[in-house]
Amino acid sequence: MSATHTDLQITGMHCASCSARLEKVLNQLPEVAATVNIATEKASITYNPHKTDLAALIKAVRGAGFDAHPLRDFAAEKQARAAAYRREKMQFALAVLLTLPLLLEMLLMFSGIHMMMPGWLQFALATPVQFWSGRRFYSGAWSSLRGGGANMDVLVALGTSAAYLFSCAVLFFNLDQPLYFEASATLITLVLLGKLLEARAKGKASSALEALINLQPKLAHVERDGVMRELAVEQMKTGDVFLVRPGESVPVDGIVLEGASSLDESMLTGESLPQSKQADDKVYAATLNQHGLLKCRALAVGAHTQLAAIIRLVEQAQGSKAAIQKLADQISAVFVPLVVAIALLTFSIWWMAGFGFTAALINAVAVLVISCPCALGLATPTALVVATGRAAQAGILAKDAAALERAHKLSILVVDKTGTLTEGKPGVTDLLPMPDIGETELLHIAAMLAQGSTHPLSRALLDHAPAMPTQTANIKELPGLGLHAEVGGKQYLLGSPAFALREGIVVDEQKILELQQQGKTVIALAREGVLLGYIAFADLLRTGSRAAVAQLAGMGIRVVMLSGDNQATAQAIARQAGITEFRAEVLPQDKAAQVQSFKVGGQLVGMVGDGINDAPALAAADVSFAMRSGSDIAIEAADITLMRNDLTSVVDAISLSRATLKKIRQNLFFAFAYNVLGIPLAALGMLNPVIAGAAMALSSVSVVGNALLLKRWQPPR
Repeated sequence: MSATHTDLQITGMHCASCSARLEKVLNQLPEVAATVNIATEKASITYNPHKTDLAALIKAVRGAGFDAHPLRDFAAEKQARAAAYRREKMQFALAVLLTLPLLLEMLLMFSGIHMMMPGWLQFALATPVQFWSGRRFYSGAWSSLRGGGANMDVLVALGTSAAYLFSCAVLFFNLDQPLYFEASATLITLVLLGKLLEARAKGKASSALEALINLQPKLAHVERDGVMRELAVEQMKTGDVFLVRPGESVPVDGIVLEGASSLDESMLTGESLPQSKQADDKVYAATLNQHGLLKCRALAVGAHTQLAAIIRLVEQAQGSKAAIQKLADQISAVFVPLVVAIALLTFSIWWMAGFGFTAALINAVAVLVISCPCALGLATPTALVVATGRAAQAGILAKDAAALERAHKLSILVVDKTGTLTEGKPGVTDLLPMPDIGETELLHIAAMLAQGSTHPLSRALLDHAPAMPTQTANIKELPGLGLHAEVGGKQYLLGSPAFALREGIVVDEQKILELQQQGKTVIALAREGVLLGYIAFADLLRTGSRAAVAQLAGMGIRVVMLSGDNQATAQAIARQAGITEFRAEVLPQDKAAQVQSFKVGGQLVGMVGDGINDAPALAAADVSFAMRSGSDIAIEAADITLMRNDLTSVVDAISLSRATLKKIRQNLFFAFAYNVLGIPLAALGMLNPVIAGAAMALSSVSVVGNALLLKRWQPPR
């Protein structure tokens, strides 16, 4: 299948039955795979353009009773949602204005004042509420039935119409029965209130995504024809030279050409500490320059920046579905027809039992109204939308909601050593000078000699040196061994112990062996054939790795380290990290098999890696995590990308996953309990339709409000 992907904005969905039915309709098209999300009101569709086109997809959506259009930019969508919200507020305001007089009679009765409003006035007040404020329920019900299904609108339209039409019959045919105009009007008003509050809460659920989009600066100082001009960011091209002044946000991804500063990257990584930037360091769009002027060259613009990639991932995750949500959707799809059947049965039993038409009708209406599946449909997607947005703020980017859901069940976490537990590059660990020379002098001489070399150990020496040494002359580098240099007429050697021995320099082989058994690389420094000392290097443990391993163990997760190093080196790193279980000398092609071997007994296995050789193992894991600093292939293979490049982000992801599933379970329990308790009470005549309507509105708002509490989640520290 030559796949094309598109996202459609859907209008007209009012509950989980709608999204489930539309998803079914779209998936019946040839070679189409669709997911419809009620919380984001979007359809995520993959299709074969040779079998189906965009017009056919939109036609199918409209045939199911909804409307669709390709996604516009965020600002346009926000404007459209705001306009729709204003219309709903107007409908609600009119409903309140006309319903309050209808309730006045009831309220006065509680005060001991008996006043009867004329029937014609009740009719005049209730009719606009029924057919203008409540028209969305009729149009929604008609679209749903025309599309071959039944949704929440069917229940509301049936219930309120029954009360309204019965009251009309009593009024126009002078029947000796009470009027229920206030019941139909109040029901519509309460449901509209619930929908308004729900829409507002759903908007808050997506606030993290909106905040990300709003981070993008609008203007940039760009050099064109030798002159700095203020241009719209959209006009920038790769290769443009631009300035970032103190207090400004970086407009695009780039590399520093001149200047030094500290940048706040918390909006991308979740890391609160500012990051130092100087020449040759990379900068990213939307990060904030705290002080200093930076001159940079654009490396990625527009849709190719890291910020754009993060926004795409968050949108993708928010539009996806977790397994637990699919179950709720399946239940919602059959729920409405079942409720209509229960309402008819309730009416029949009450009428046949001799309680009269009015009692039978009112109880049937109460069943219809209280049975709305909105709470059930919103229970899962709203929590996942909030969670994926909160995860992005913490520097955790999930490709889909299912990955975030699965993370809570992880029992084993397999961790690659190099670049994951460790920095992935050597650092100086030991300075061991001879008695007649100090550590500072040893480091200074070694760094001076290393300045002309590009070897990783040379870079580590220069990073460790407190100040940049003077450039030396007459350096001769010998690949695989080290280097010779002449400084001030004296001959120096810097290189491996084997190189020093070959040059006739006496070294302490026992001391070198002890260091190597700790997983360290040792070099020797000599002057005029006399040993000055040793410098040891190791791939240093990342900051926070040991604390993260301890936290994972505290969460009941077994941590296993995989390494291609020898047993001694792997054991040394595992000991530093507090890991008791590790596998050494694992070949890259065997990592996936190692991950599979841990899946015995139904264990859910996570994998954290960063390199190209980790990609098969990441794909084999139930939940995979890739470091942002890792290879593109590893990031592509992973379910979750960690923007902070440390293992504590895995702890955060699992913690957030557990908090999210807790909220989902609470919401589902509440939604099911609401219906399981509410329907029998209504059928037994213990719930007035007005109270049922209020309970229905409250249930949806409560579920969304509970999901919004996930915004308060904080990383465990």
